[in-house]
Amino acid sequence: MTAKFSFLYCLVMTPVLAATYTAPQEGTWIAQDFHFRSGEALPELRLHYLTIGQPRRDTNGIVRNAVLIMHGTTGRGRGFLTDSFAGHLFGPGQLLDATRFFIILPDAIGHGESSKPSDGLRMHFPKYTYDDMVKADYLLLTEGLHINHLRLVMGTSMGAMHTWVWGETYPDFMDALMPLASNPVEIAGRNWMLRQMIINSIEQDPDWNNGDYSQPPVHGLTCAMYVMSIMTSSPLQMQKQYPTRKEVEQMMKTTIPARVAAQDANDMIYAFEASRFYNPEPGLGKIKAPLMAVNSADDQVNPPELGIAEREIRKVKHGRFVLLPISDETRGHGTHSLPAVWGEYLKELLAESENKL
Repeated sequence: MTAKFSFLYCLVMTPVLAATYTAPQEGTWIAQDFHFRSGEALPELRLHYLTIGQPRRDTNGIVRNAVLIMHGTTGRGRGFLTDSFAGHLFGPGQLLDATRFFIILPDAIGHGESSKPSDGLRMHFPKYTYDDMVKADYLLLTEGLHINHLRLVMGTSMGAMHTWVWGETYPDFMDALMPLASNPVEIAGRNWMLRQMIINSIEQDPDWNNGDYSQPPVHGLTCAMYVMSIMTSSPLQMQKQYPTRKEVEQMMKTTIPARVAAQDANDMIYAFEASRFYNPEPGLGKIKAPLMAVNSADDQVNPPELGIAEREIRKVKHGRFVLLPISDETRGHGTHSLPAVWGEYLKELLAESENKL
């Protein structure tokens, strides 16, 4: 693996459409009168998505080849259309060959081209949670795309946490689950502190103006990016990529401002606050489908010394946890987007869950 990767919380890479799989189809579906956990509601919730391939039903009308892949915080479904992700999974003969599978890549609430604070409501947008985001994806699949079953639910970072929620909220809806870079417990400790630092950095910038800013709160967003860069980078890879002071300084002059310009402050606050009620731990025993959780030992968002995943996976009936050792191939938290590193475990999961059908 020779490519350099962003050190941000969710890898933000320029989409590269691999020529080896069918071009994605783009769509938007409107959920009418959507009610949030907070008690708030939107008369219309816009949900944007991409699909690759075609759904196939068995003789009973059950879709058997649909795969849901969910992105990380501040990301979007289109972010998976890279040579390092889609190029390793969706091509002919690959693990999620789009001629065999129906791939669904939604933009979560608050992200991408789905409804979000920056559309106009700003800080008056409903205070969504992970439960709301999973509920919206479920409605998109069942009512919008008429998908009544999933072969696989998979997600990276925030999408991985959504995968745990999917497994216990809709336990009969999928054949397999694969959360990549997550822990199935309440977000606390340094992880929650990180999120509070990001939110506080933005809200304490005078230009933020309680969300009603006339110009972006650049200082606050920059501080937030600094925090994110420390938590989501790989020390080994950063040292290799930027071995001199000048290279580090040049990277910071170019990369950080570009990332700041690409983010809306209110959208970012909402995205990180959405995790506040996340805690699948009490319901892990509800998960029925085979589940393969994968973390990387150089992931500082989910550091291995916590031992959380090893402990909690015992509560999942058909659960297995894999901790990838640090190597020249891993990229810290961003390893979640590199199937070249963890693909063998996806292959095992697909085989195991196929045998249980």
